[in-house]
Amino acid sequence: MAQHSLLVERIVTRLNPQTSRQDRLIALLHDAPEYVIGDLITPFKAAVGADYKALERRLLHAIHLRFGLPPEPAAPLKRLVKRADRVAAYAEATQLAGFSEAEAKRFFGRPRGAEIPRLKPLPPDEAKARFLRRFAQLVPRPAVR
Repeated sequence: MAQHSLLVERIVTRLNPQTSRQDRLIALLHDAPEYVIGDLITPFKAAVGADYKALERRLLHAIHLRFGLPPEPAAPLKRLVKRADRVAAYAEATQLAGFSEAEAKRFFGRPRGAEIPRLKPLPPDEAKARFLRRFAQLVPRPAVR
């Protein structure tokens, strides 16, 4: 999950190099509720229903507020992060999870207008360390009095 979050933030930045530090942090934290309640694959989320999505949304709002972010990102940023998430999912499926291109295209759609990044799986401890370093670079610093 840490490597995925880093990848989505990197893709957001490649898709829009003018993305602000705050928007990059929003991208990095896009799956933060999954750290709290665990990661469910999309079919299970659908089976659980609207209550699960509502819980995820409330958790994400709380996480955003905790780190000085707007609870609900602007619609263009939400679309950009979703697009980056799909590019990441396609790359992860074809390069890490053993999906054929046809399978990944069927499940995630072939990303258009975005470079598919080359991936190398990271050991969990290294992914965690990289995530925490990037988070520290992006999180707003409290004002010194």
